Amino acid sequence: MATMSRTLAALALTLTISCCSYLSTPSSAAATPDSDGFLQCLWGNIPNGLIYTQGASNFTDVLASSVRNPRVFPGDAARPLCIVTAADATHVQAAVRCGRAHGVRLRVRSGGHDYEGLSSRSVRPGGEAFAVVDLAALRAVAVGSDAVWPLAPTAWVESGATLGELYYAVAKNNSELAFPAGICPTIGVGGHLSGGGIGMLMRKFGLAVDNVVDARIVNADGDLLDRAGMGEDLFWAIRGGGGGNFGIVVAWKVSLVKVPSTVTAFNIMRTVDQGAIDVLTRWQEVGPTLPSDINIRVIIMGQQLTFQSLYLGKCADLVPMLGTLFPELGMRSSDCLEMTWLQSVAFFDSWNPNAPVESLLNRRTGLSTFTKNKSDYVKQAIPKEEWQKIFGWFAMNGAGMLILEPHGGFIGAVPAPATPYPHRSGVLYNIQYIVFWPSGGDGTAATSWIGSFYDFMGQYVSSNPREAYVNYRDLDIGQNEVVNDVSTFDSGKVWGERYFAGNFRRLAAVKAAVDPTDFFRNEQSIPPLFQQGNRLGKHD
Repeated sequence: MATMSRTLAALALTLTISCCSYLSTPSSAAATPDSDGFLQCLWGNIPNGLIYTQGASNFTDVLASSVRNPRVFPGDAARPLCIVTAADATHVQAAVRCGRAHGVRLRVRSGGHDYEGLSSRSVRPGGEAFAVVDLAALRAVAVGSDAVWPLAPTAWVESGATLGELYYAVAKNNSELAFPAGICPTIGVGGHLSGGGIGMLMRKFGLAVDNVVDARIVNADGDLLDRAGMGEDLFWAIRGGGGGNFGIVVAWKVSLVKVPSTVTAFNIMRTVDQGAIDVLTRWQEVGPTLPSDINIRVIIMGQQLTFQSLYLGKCADLVPMLGTLFPELGMRSSDCLEMTWLQSVAFFDSWNPNAPVESLLNRRTGLSTFTKNKSDYVKQAIPKEEWQKIFGWFAMNGAGMLILEPHGGFIGAVPAPATPYPHRSGVLYNIQYIVFWPSGGDGTAATSWIGSFYDFMGQYVSSNPREAYVNYRDLDIGQNEVVNDVSTFDSGKVWGERYFAGNFRRLAAVKAAVDPTDFFRNEQSIPPLFQQGNRLGKHD
């Protein structure tokens, strides 16, 4: 707790002090990268023990420490010049100012779950000079003293904390408080909140970003700004506009939500031979329209479906409710698992009802399994006869799995322009496609399957644009082109409107206002859109 207090106090102090005044920050990034000058600048302003260059004996270990998918582990040509393992916000500020002064761009990672690895690597031929700012050491969680209901409870969480660490800290402070975000506990808060944040509580309380009330960001000038300092346009953009676009968010202030002391979870499995397709067909209508206290998502693998649910209440109330609203599921009291909300998070991660909540603090990583992911949104229910065709794909060589996340409830009531995440009213559910293959194995069948299956599914999902979820990043849908050292709006629009729909243009306008030199960029970063009269001020 003392360490946490010191860390957050340092963050607050740097909001009012012009830090790193010893650095000369130009109005735009240097045209030609000066790698040696950049490293010298870092060594002069950041403790050397926090900087790992390519020549360091443990460079590869540090680079791999937050990589979750060996498919995107960077080869030599795509590796960063160095990794800065920031221990406080001043180190982030120094890295930005050194990068701007010497023409070296920065990529930032918190938990390492970027599906295309763009937080650690470049996929451009020849690449460009860049360094990685690793926020894993910025992981403090401070639950506010107001965290007593009915006052509005809040918490400050640093971007390098994992969702598991956030959940644990919140619930250990008060077992009837929670935060609505994703299921996987090893996901970094910074990346998750930057892209929206869907999870089991979203139908009741909205996305993670619907519950962000303040943030601290290091902008392209190296200044540390809170919500008042950054202005409402930038604050809007960072809550769902994707990570690594507008600056480096080092901490978030989030609203916590009240949950009952006992919740109910279940995993109900049905095979195709047991009528799973009938249940799934009905779920498409029921899942998004159930009372918001219940979320039932679907996992499809092979010829088996798992209906996985969280209900904010007790089994005695849930069974008759589903018996009336979703009798096709055939839920019984024996399916119920009553537990605390924090225990339910550990259960959904492990599928073990006895999993200790301390397992949520494990920042485990590994390079044993390759994965590739894609995403879609469904707005019209798929007929039963079409699902029968779809299930034929799961008998093919290389077949993967689907996760279907119902929308509706709170998430559907929020206007699409309220945050960059536009997939609101009218969405029945999100689809995540996943394939796996072992490290060292041949992934040809898996990657061929997911590409072909995704093409086949195009007839059933949203169109014009075919929407996608930015936190399930997919480089197959488009990459930026760089002209005159700036990412072009037209190239970004190809993929950007699929992630952000009508919000993409506003995101690009914010980018032009806060990062006109395109300092923070990657293959799918928001490009700047310059228009006369469209230069947004900090406090507009």
